[in-house]
Amino acid sequence: MDLRHLKYFLAVAEELNIGRAATRLHISQPPLTRNIKALEEELGVELFVRTAKGVELTQAGEMFKEEASNIRMLVEGAIDRVQRAGEGKLGRLDVGIFGSAIYDIIPMLLQEFKRRLPGVNVVLHTMTKSEQVEALRQRRITVAFNRMMWPEPDIGRELVATERLFAVLPDEHPLAELQAVPLRALAAHPMVLFPNVGRPNFVDRVVELCKQLGVEPTIAQEVGDAVTGIALVARGFGVSLIPESAAGSVCVAGATFRPLADAPHAVVDLSVLYRATDPSPLLKSFLAVVREYRAARTVAPPQG
Repeated sequence: MDLRHLKYFLAVAEELNIGRAATRLHISQPPLTRNIKALEEELGVELFVRTAKGVELTQAGEMFKEEASNIRMLVEGAIDRVQRAGEGKLGRLDVGIFGSAIYDIIPMLLQEFKRRLPGVNVVLHTMTKSEQVEALRQRRITVAFNRMMWPEPDIGRELVATERLFAVLPDEHPLAELQAVPLRALAAHPMVLFPNVGRPNFVDRVVELCKQLGVEPTIAQEVGDAVTGIALVARGFGVSLIPESAAGSVCVAGATFRPLADAPHAVVDLSVLYRATDPSPLLKSFLAVVREYRAARTVAPPQG
């Protein structure tokens, strides 16, 4: 039995007239009659009986009409879902995330993506940089967010944002009294940095920035994430640097955030990663959200 037989049967069952059903289907009556007869022979039952006004459904025909209607709805629903998936409007987006960016930028992007495409299920996976790259290659995730990526020939990369760095200080620290903290002065104190995995990483960026100013930072602790780092700073274990998105979103009692006074170049990137050969409409839709966010993002240049 093919779907054409179901289509022809339902037209006749709804019109209860071969002529009207043929007109609706844009075919002549003889082939329609032959298809209905072939369906009855295949099922081994009579579906219609002729009347003076047209045809009527038999008991078996009534039952088959209900089942055929259900099948039609399932098929139409499947076609609609497939078409929407082909347009990037339905499916599942697996996203690799990490540390500090989850506090502001990534949720904002995902929220906008969900607003535009509510039919897409977004699933988050916390992963290190190397785990993200491996998961992309194995097709376990569609996109990932990270910072300071080395070029990989099979991994595409799209800049999301460039963020200023902020100093993190204990409330009672002398530098906390300043409106803007010189990086040279900050680097003279023990530093709590993060993350402690996935080179190159934010720790490497801080060391590089300090060396550009001719100072050698003293790294007292390397921890796994921003919240742990800020909590240690609040308890007097040292000072730290953090991306602007985290500085505006994380609140830990005892910690103060200040912009930098002497390092306009103290910025860090956030990029979205994906398989370079991935042709999926879902990825295309997500990258469109990223590009619009980047275009609309306006950050005043830091004062140095």
